[in-house]
Amino acid sequence: MRNVNDPQRILVVKLADLGDLLTATPALDALRTRFPRAEITALVTPHVASLLDHSDACNRVITFPKALFDHPGSIYRPDRAVRAGVHLGRLAARLRGDRFDAVVLLHHLTTRFGTAKYRALLAATGAPIRAGLDNGKGHFLTHRAVDQGFGARHEVDYWLDVVRELGGEASAPRPAIHLTAGELAEADRTWTSHGLGDRVAMLHPGSGAFSLARRWPPDRFAAVGDALASDGLQIAIVVGPGEATVAEAVCSRMRAPAVLIDGLSSRQLAAVLRRAALFVGNDSGVMHVAAAMSVPIVAVFGLTNHRAWGPYPPDAHRVVRLELPCSPCAYVDHRLGTPAGCAARTCLVELGPEPVVRAARELLAPRHGSVVATPAVSS
Repeated sequence: MRNVNDPQRILVVKLADLGDLLTATPALDALRTRFPRAEITALVTPHVASLLDHSDACNRVITFPKALFDHPGSIYRPDRAVRAGVHLGRLAARLRGDRFDAVVLLHHLTTRFGTAKYRALLAATGAPIRAGLDNGKGHFLTHRAVDQGFGARHEVDYWLDVVRELGGEASAPRPAIHLTAGELAEADRTWTSHGLGDRVAMLHPGSGAFSLARRWPPDRFAAVGDALASDGLQIAIVVGPGEATVAEAVCSRMRAPAVLIDGLSSRQLAAVLRRAALFVGNDSGVMHVAAAMSVPIVAVFGLTNHRAWGPYPPDAHRVVRLELPCSPCAYVDHRLGTPAGCAARTCLVELGPEPVVRAARELLAPRHGSVVATPAVSS
């Protein structure tokens, strides 16, 4: 018999990309601590599912191609309609058949279409307990944590708020990827094969496919790399899928030698990143992978909301950004804003390398803060 006071079958919904899924891992851990004997299932997108491999926080992973349903018009395209219908039917049947006692939704209810999708998904589970964030649109939830808007709380803390509605707590939350001994050994071989030693700064000039507008110019990364090399650090440049051009642009502009590290899966990259002394990069999923590996991070932010998606925990890292009245322009209050940014991209173009270098040097020192805010540069 289903027990709504002590759920034994819990579904956690996080249909998102690399970084977003990692922000949810502390909430998964808190749920496991609260319900140690429950069967916890995670519903995630296929390309990030491996991040939950070997995690004690969930027993099963179900994947679903969320990209088919990102926009209202996408499901009406003839080439997608049949495929979308098949996926939806299979997912609904599986969720209903699994007879979940509780479903935990780790998404904001931002758009009308998105809210309708999640309401339908939760209804398909038939779960009597439905927990999530509420910004006034969450009437279909039985347990509601207050959504104060993007950046009012870090995304990690928002998802912890949701599981707290079910009694879940986390004393020292951190994003996590659980690596095996074999993965660590393979990463050590990769590290050695590139001639890397004990003091390596990893640069990531890419930003993933979601928003290329988040990229700081390559010449600024090159200047940071040269400055850190002059401090005695080796420089390695992380190359994600589709990022070879920008990585090579940084490398070609540097005076100091740099190693390109590419062709790695997310888990392989995590295992390699763990050995870095420092990570410098844009707002991206790779940045969150570095945070999950407890690597000190200097993150460059412009149009996106650093209070929502900065490296976590904030006091362990540094965020460098320009203080502009228009920044951030993406994901503010309860709105998406402009994820593509503006044509000028002033928030990144006018940010020079000096504050990033300074933040990196301070971060490598024994004491450091969390945000370096640089006054706007006059044109």
